Amino acid sequence: MSFEKRTVMITGAAGHLGRAVAAHFAEAGASLVLVDRQAEALASAFGADTRHLTCTTDLLDIAQVQAALAAGVERFGRIDALCHLAGGFRMGEAVHETRDSTWDFLFDINARTLLNLARAVVPHMLEHGGGRIVAVGAFAAQKGAASMGAYVASKAAVIRLVESMSAELREHQINVNCVLPTIIDTPDNRLAMPDADPARWVAPQALAEVIAFLASDGARAIHGAALPVTGLS
Repeated sequence: MSFEKRTVMITGAAGHLGRAVAAHFAEAGASLVLVDRQAEALASAFGADTRHLTCTTDLLDIAQVQAALAAGVERFGRIDALCHLAGGFRMGEAVHETRDSTWDFLFDINARTLLNLARAVVPHMLEHGGGRIVAVGAFAAQKGAASMGAYVASKAAVIRLVESMSAELREHQINVNCVLPTIIDTPDNRLAMPDADPARWVAPQALAEVIAFLASDGARAIHGAALPVTGLS
């Protein structure tokens, strides 16, 4: 898959998955708008690579999201694909004990960020005749689980938003899909679960390949999919 002369905007770019996705698209020839909340992490991951644009952005601030989009358009002319990787996990309480802080944190980081990006990026794609949007949901969001009610609800909201956007935008040559990974093999997850077998998890590079496919012309007939990516688990 070639992404020559195409621009891909990646959120959560400085994370382990973000770096894998960025590397995959860069190897395929894409220009990149690399978005993350942490300036230091962006500089550490991409500081020496002047081919791409880094944008320190709080995705909960719509003005900052719009500014990142504008910077990308000024640098590269347009945004052809959005890969929304930013999100978060937190074990919660039982549903009846769920604190406002738990609920707000998970719905903000997982669902509101997608909403803000849609508000900024979709009008741009409509103006330019199409595009691709790929979000990261969660395999666990397909059903409820004890002490994970807020998390699975927030990731289920991502899936429903993707489906709704797809229904609204498919006639405008904008494909909207999401991936549903299980545990991703990152150093943080290995540290948190030292007794688990990470060989059964999803490698970031493998997930990056699926995300890139959904952002490619090869996925032009795929709309509103929630694609499980489960490794060996």
